[in-house]
Amino acid sequence: RRMAMPELPVELFIEACDALIKQDRAWVPDSGEASLYLRPFMFASEVGLGVRPANEFLFIVIASPAGAYFPGGVKPVSVWLSEDYVRAVKGGTGAAKTGGNYAASLVAQAQAASHGCDQVVWLDAVEHRWIEEMGGMNLYFVYGDRIVTPELTGSLLPGITRDSLLTIARDLGYTAEEGRLTTEDWQRDNANGTLTEVFACGTAAVITPVGSVKSERADWTQGDGEPGQVTMRLRKALLELQTGHAADTHGWMHPLG
Repeated sequence: RRMAMPELPVELFIEACDALIKQDRAWVPDSGEASLYLRPFMFASEVGLGVRPANEFLFIVIASPAGAYFPGGVKPVSVWLSEDYVRAVKGGTGAAKTGGNYAASLVAQAQAASHGCDQVVWLDAVEHRWIEEMGGMNLYFVYGDRIVTPELTGSLLPGITRDSLLTIARDLGYTAEEGRLTTEDWQRDNANGTLTEVFACGTAAVITPVGSVKSERADWTQGDGEPGQVTMRLRKALLELQTGHAADTHGWMHPLG
């Protein structure tokens, strides 16, 4: 809706994925955390010039075998707090899964790499201090048995993995909530030991631990710089559910015949 595009019916989406997977099922890896990665997308396809919503669209799903995101084992990433660039603003397209958001991130990602960091952490567009998300992933902050993810303000993506982890964390007995955190909160709570772990989550990487943080004004090691116990427990629970090794009590799985 935000991109003035028609909403694809859920039944048609699942039917398209089913048809593609059945055709390409021989390419589904059967080893470790490898997978058949699906990428659905849609774009305007009508012929013409002009700035207006299109009347015709093409929906496509592509599939590709994908190896384990961490072939040598899960490794924490280093992140750069972007204070010069913003990914999106409230009222913009930040909550939409659209290619323009990725294009807007490329210069900041290059800046992060120049500082020796793997990923960018995006801040709000007004005060440049409220934490939003990381690259193409959502963020989680672990305070002992309490897990917090930045609330949906309209400028960050409401990721499916993010939503799933809120439920899984509660299933495992953690207090899982949405809230707002600043970069000052992050640095202070890490220093005093109340913030024990930080991780990002998304479709490809599942869960990625954050090991260190850099910015123009400060840098610090997150916790002990290693994957945390809560992070790895949540990662294991999510992967077991995705691979059918744990009971699906929420009706999330869609088996293929």
